[in-house]
Amino acid sequence: MPCRFLRFITLYLAITIPATAQTTKPSFNIVPLGVKGGIDESNLSAYMVGAAGSEDYICLDAGTLHYGIEKAVSKHTFKVSTEQVLKRYIKGYFISHAHLDHVSGLIINSPEDSLKSIYGLASCLETLKTHYFTWASWANFTDEGEKPQLKKYSYKPMEPGKPVTVDGTGLTVQVFPLSHSNLTGAAYLIKNNNAYVLYLGDTGPDEVEKSDKLRELWQAVGPLISKGQLKAILIEVSYPNEQPDKSLFGHLTPNWLMKEMKVLESYTGIGKLKNFNLVITHVKPPQQNINKLKQQLKQQNTLGLNLIFPQQGKAIRL
Repeated sequence: MPCRFLRFITLYLAITIPATAQTTKPSFNIVPLGVKGGIDESNLSAYMVGAAGSEDYICLDAGTLHYGIEKAVSKHTFKVSTEQVLKRYIKGYFISHAHLDHVSGLIINSPEDSLKSIYGLASCLETLKTHYFTWASWANFTDEGEKPQLKKYSYKPMEPGKPVTVDGTGLTVQVFPLSHSNLTGAAYLIKNNNAYVLYLGDTGPDEVEKSDKLRELWQAVGPLISKGQLKAILIEVSYPNEQPDKSLFGHLTPNWLMKEMKVLESYTGIGKLKNFNLVITHVKPPQQNINKLKQQLKQQNTLGLNLIFPQQGKAIRL
């Protein structure tokens, strides 16, 4: 009897362990090229996202590109040249809004880049077209706007509720509008098979913004968390709690983030956010503010979220 039982256990483990390992296999590879907001031009918002095991990525925002890729190469995140990552690995840009700290890398690197598309809400792309890719401020590397058009980039306006498939990546992306002070920003929900990652550009809390954009977003993604399909949310926290509401300018603090997470929990079910991956983006210098912000987030994390503070050039696998 003991021998039969032992054989049964051995067979059971042989069957179940590979299945368990398969369910925990990463679905996404995220490479932060820039993680801060504010004055550090070498480290501004930009995140490469690709299916795990793939060399085909999209880039969410593009505040810093070249320097961020160099950091990733130096940390052996990429085993090819900076030029190859820029030209071959990045298949398209998804811009949340057209503030300089989210697009400056895209503009500066455009002469050395390869043919690809720029995705975003129509209002965002219009700003790129009329303020940046013009011959008065730079050069028009796109296929619309001022002539001559160098036609390196193609504008791809997105509409909420209409997912787009990004050629060459296997990824599908859906856009959600956000309220960012006087602008309409964007959040992007990226899908790889049955797994998702959510990236938010700059956003203020609904209560301060007099908006319902975040609530609508939480309502949309809450069921994905309940089902275990949403692997992470990348969301900004720009200032420590000492920043007055009147001076948030469409950004979040630890207090406001945790209030929004409780709204999200109302759509996931109690306890569903425990150990859920929350990647904190767009922290603003100076360093003492960043240190304070991180401390406040950890102290107020009553939901048990897995707080991740990304490092430039270091891959996150989810």
